[in-house]
Amino acid sequence: MSSPLRFTIEATAGPARRGRLETPHGAIPTPAFMPVGTYGSVKGISPVELRESGAWVVLSNALHLQLRPGHEVVGRLGGLHRFMGWDGPILTDSGGYQVFSMKDLRSLSEEGVKFRSPVDGRAYFLTPEGSVEAQETLGVDLAMAFDECIEWPASRERVAASTARTTRWLKRQIAARRRPEQTALLGIVQGGFYEDLRAAHTDELAALDLDAYAIGGISVGEPREHLLAMVDVSAPRLPVHKIRYLMGVGYPTDIIDAVMRGVDLFDCVIPTRSARFGSVFTSKGRLTIKHARFREDPKPLDPSCACYACRSFSRAYIRHLFLSNEILAPRLLTLHNLRFYLGLMARIRDAIAEGPAALAALRSEADRWMSPFAE
Repeated sequence: MSSPLRFTIEATAGPARRGRLETPHGAIPTPAFMPVGTYGSVKGISPVELRESGAWVVLSNALHLQLRPGHEVVGRLGGLHRFMGWDGPILTDSGGYQVFSMKDLRSLSEEGVKFRSPVDGRAYFLTPEGSVEAQETLGVDLAMAFDECIEWPASRERVAASTARTTRWLKRQIAARRRPEQTALLGIVQGGFYEDLRAAHTDELAALDLDAYAIGGISVGEPREHLLAMVDVSAPRLPVHKIRYLMGVGYPTDIIDAVMRGVDLFDCVIPTRSARFGSVFTSKGRLTIKHARFREDPKPLDPSCACYACRSFSRAYIRHLFLSNEILAPRLLTLHNLRFYLGLMARIRDAIAEGPAALAALRSEADRWMSPFAE
């Protein structure tokens, strides 16, 4: 079975890899960050603005699109790319994490998951095969396997049983594929936070020779050192010439630390969600726009940034918009945060090409970005 993906490594700095992922809808320079457009749209941002911010690939959620408007509807309208007006690569999450978070609305069995829709309360039954069919109907480039996401903390017995089910579901999904030349399937490494279980599951999935791989079961409330420890276990065991995706991570420091461990692809709601709450990342630290100190501040959000918000408006004006509940405020803040994150990925790629010292220097700089704004 030929893969719709081709991954080429162009440079390395220790375990860190700079590369190029070719997909049916274009190439992605890696390491890359995927803005999150759960319902087929990054909140408040047009596809043109995404491109101008430096985005190469977008993440949507297949389960939410199944519930509304329906993957069949999207398929009949030409697929998700045409539906949302984005001509670049799209990755869809299968909805495993969303089902996991609906703890009081779902019941799980070997066949799949019964749950009540958070949209209208209707009962649904999602199977691994149905997840593959939905994502292929959407016509996306990269489809996530439907897995069982494991909570933290969880007992060893619970983790082992859940991880084994994830593998059985994955094998059913492999057999259910009908458009493997169009839509890549990514297996998700589980194993909780037990190093031996995670190592064994990584090896088991690597042997299946999938199109690409994701490290899952992360960002579920665990301490940060646990996250990095599991990346240390999984990343070096995955195939060298397959993309490695760390799901749901994270802050700039998390991203650089994971890149330095050999991860290529990231997504997180942090840049867009933080913007909607008035928080932005800058070269001087995290800025909260509603603070009174910015009431008469004529400077841009970040003088070193070239995004539309920073080129065009003052902190005082954006603060005024935010406190007035004007919709332009979260849009401008989102544009800035996206440019910050996507610009960070470009800097990471350049640093890898320069070598380990440049990447280490960038990591040291990142600590300042996580501190409170200081000018």
